[in-house]
Amino acid sequence: MATAVYRGKAVNRGTKGKAIKKKKRRSSWFARNFVSFLLAIIFSVGAGLLLYPSFANWWNSTRQSRVLEQYISEIETIDMALAEEQMASALEYNSAMVSKGIMWAMNDEERIAYESELDAGEMGVMGFIEINSIDVKLPIYHGVDESTLARGIGHIEGTSLPVGAKSFDDEKGEVADPEDGSHCVISGHRGLPSSRLFTDLDRMQVGDTFALNIYNNVLIYEVDQIRIVEPSDLSELQLVPGEDYCTMVTCTPYGINTHRLLVRGRRVSTQDAERYIYRIQSNANQIKPAIVAPVMAAPILLAMFIIVMFDPRRKKKKQAEEEEETGMEFNLEYADLALERLDLSKLDVDALLKRKR
Repeated sequence: MATAVYRGKAVNRGTKGKAIKKKKRRSSWFARNFVSFLLAIIFSVGAGLLLYPSFANWWNSTRQSRVLEQYISEIETIDMALAEEQMASALEYNSAMVSKGIMWAMNDEERIAYESELDAGEMGVMGFIEINSIDVKLPIYHGVDESTLARGIGHIEGTSLPVGAKSFDDEKGEVADPEDGSHCVISGHRGLPSSRLFTDLDRMQVGDTFALNIYNNVLIYEVDQIRIVEPSDLSELQLVPGEDYCTMVTCTPYGINTHRLLVRGRRVSTQDAERYIYRIQSNANQIKPAIVAPVMAAPILLAMFIIVMFDPRRKKKKQAEEEEETGMEFNLEYADLALERLDLSKLDVDALLKRKR
């Protein structure tokens, strides 16, 4: 049956109008909702891109905290004699390196010997570094392959192990034997969207301190030199007899990575070591406000967007406008049909004009 409009109400008049009405409504609904769904997809993708770095960094920080928690648990349960043996072996390793020099190219035998040092368990963690000034607490792993640097800080193989010099005098804060020394070099990525790692290393200044925690032995280093060098320049990473150094390496400038940023620390006394004890439980469960805010805001904004785009009242209003437009179309259609059927030959024009007069 067709549908016409009479005094604002739909009236069935045949099948042709009905078909036209359904086609019109179907087309309008698809066009309107296509734009809405497209906007919703764009909004969701944009929100996801904005939230990913914060969420990924929080996730990786939590995972790293759990790794450190497990490492500390392993160290606390390890046999004391074995722990002391591991530390003594690592110190001897560093002492022997003074005469041999840093081994930038290691053979298979040397690499096996290196990987056997400071091997506390299955996690492959040598220890962890803590930098209070930039809020960094990260595990240190053997080697600097890509998979290692994606999850933490890597120790550059061939350099001194992160246990310092064998003859270091903690009371005096210096290496007692001028023929002894150590230079540990650790490296980390910068600018990863999934984790901060050494992203903020450029914020460190001369005089800042950081700590290495190896088998519950805390080593404190004070930054004494910051350099930017070419990737092939190794002159600042050499071992210096009579000094105990630890250098942190990362890429620079941010996002370009054509050079290397070297932040070197000189070992000092551990009189302030207590403030570097890692509070693993509180840190593992802490979520920062900078992460909570976007995570909480995103679903609220999404809900508001959906309400605005799919408001039932808005839908009803558009549906009423659509029906009114369709009704007008049907009235014009029937007016056209009436004109087509009107026989003008039978129209007495003279009689109509006389009546009007």
